[in-house]
Amino acid sequence: MNKTGVIYGINGPVVYLKGNTGFKMSEMVYVGKERLVGEVIALTKDTTTVQVFEETTGLKPGETVTASGDALSVTLGPGILNNIFDGIERPLSEIAKQSGKYISRGLTVDSLDTEKKWDVHVTVSEGEELMGGAIIAETQETRSIVHKSMVPPDVNGTVIWAAKDGKYTILDPIVKLKLEDGTEKEITLAQKWPIRVPRPTLKRYPASVPLITGQRILDTMFPIAKGGTAAIPGGFGTGKTMTQHQIAKWSDADIIIYIGCGERGNEMTQVLEEFQELIDPKSGNPLMDRTTLIANTSNMPVAAREASLYSGLTLAEYYRDMGYDVAIMADSTSRWAEALRELSGRLEEMPAEEGFPAYLASRLSAFYERAGMMQTLCGAEGSVSIIGAVSPQGGDFSEPVTMNTKRFVRCFWGLDKSLAYARHFPAIHWLTSYSEYLQDLSPWYKDHVNKNFVDMRNQLMGILNSESSLMEIVKLIGSDVLPDDQKLTLEIARVIRLGFLQQNAFHPDDTCVSLEKQYKMMEVILYLYKKSKALVTMGMPMSVLKEDKIFDRVVSIKYDVPNDRLDLFDTYKKDIDTFYDKVLEKNG
Repeated sequence: MNKTGVIYGINGPVVYLKGNTGFKMSEMVYVGKERLVGEVIALTKDTTTVQVFEETTGLKPGETVTASGDALSVTLGPGILNNIFDGIERPLSEIAKQSGKYISRGLTVDSLDTEKKWDVHVTVSEGEELMGGAIIAETQETRSIVHKSMVPPDVNGTVIWAAKDGKYTILDPIVKLKLEDGTEKEITLAQKWPIRVPRPTLKRYPASVPLITGQRILDTMFPIAKGGTAAIPGGFGTGKTMTQHQIAKWSDADIIIYIGCGERGNEMTQVLEEFQELIDPKSGNPLMDRTTLIANTSNMPVAAREASLYSGLTLAEYYRDMGYDVAIMADSTSRWAEALRELSGRLEEMPAEEGFPAYLASRLSAFYERAGMMQTLCGAEGSVSIIGAVSPQGGDFSEPVTMNTKRFVRCFWGLDKSLAYARHFPAIHWLTSYSEYLQDLSPWYKDHVNKNFVDMRNQLMGILNSESSLMEIVKLIGSDVLPDDQKLTLEIARVIRLGFLQQNAFHPDDTCVSLEKQYKMMEVILYLYKKSKALVTMGMPMSVLKEDKIFDRVVSIKYDVPNDRLDLFDTYKKDIDTFYDKVLEKNG
């Protein structure tokens, strides 16, 4: 018999029950006549506090709350990909069929389609000893991804029956196990897992392989590792969502989980529509074949917004356990923190900085710590990389969410308003951003791209830093009075900014660039710098060097060299040699 309690107080999404209900902490409950979904968040011997994930208008004291017996969990199985869920894993397409364009309350829909029959290839046979996490069956979930169904992590036993290959629903038994205590357990394609509990793994690996995104300022300047964490903070209109879209489309992650957490409804609609039209450049299939979207817009109940991050994270860990590299785009963690703040206020907890709860930092760290490159229970390697957008009010990076996020991520891509307004995209500022993965990934770059890759990257950063200090002088007294070697530094920095860091998402060759092309571009820019420096040292004025337009030609390499014609870079080096000889001849 399920335990019940009676409502005696309601404060927005927070509901109070009197007396000892016997409910458990973090248990999922059904509230009122409409059976709204909720979760137990505080218990004393006299009261139980529940947060409700749906609108509580019309709920009144005296209505009953029923316990489900389980923690708030998500259903894991085939059918997650190419789907759009709300914050507590209810598919929006099914909700729309039942309630139209607006989500009505108390809807009970299955998270995954229980009627659909999947083509299942069973990979185990009778007599096999299976540990938690062992793969029992494979299903072609979408054209891009093979779904590997696993034994739940907390179950071990011997196979006493295995189904033949064929068509099965996610609830049909596939394998029967005899457990260590002698009982029998049927394993289906679907399993449940509580969202606030990380899925277990065997081992965590240190960062050693980059998540390649095809975006030069990320891959070359501020790389993120597979299994790494990154924050993209930026004010309104600086391009957080666009940067995440580019990473989602072009990065070499196998699966993308996009969590739209508290963003504007029209922006989320645009994301949903765009993602459904995009073609995956790697396989030629629709991008949605390897993507799941969790939509929790700003007008949806706040408690569900708080849960949506954990739902997405649990889905990502499930695919990681199959041996896939998963990238999570959380847009935006600031809205999630605001949901924490609102709930904390309703619970009358003592506020900390700017009204956020005192546990903001520990919640953020618990979220980002679930990223990592892991050895899974079945012995495969998989990773979860988390890229979280942060929306500081007024673009102020010293506010609590940005500052606390900075403590827990190793990659910080700071977006700059002035760059965005100058139409320099991605508007990631090279002086405020950093990546602590650079050291860890250096051996990989040396082995897979070129041994000089990281040195060249450091040279570019050096030139950009010099430009920054020179600009202070230029603002005061103008650039005309600078000596020629400093004028050259400013000119090469301009070439780096416009020709290398700025990238055009709508240009077929420039939207995504291989690491090899990134290296060759750096090589040409630094070769031009070396040759120009030699001329300036001989006493050639910068005005003479600029006559040839060679600097502008190097800026336009990104458009002029197609991605499949990297041999053309040699002609640029020859052009630079010709320019060098011509200047010498003319002014020698």
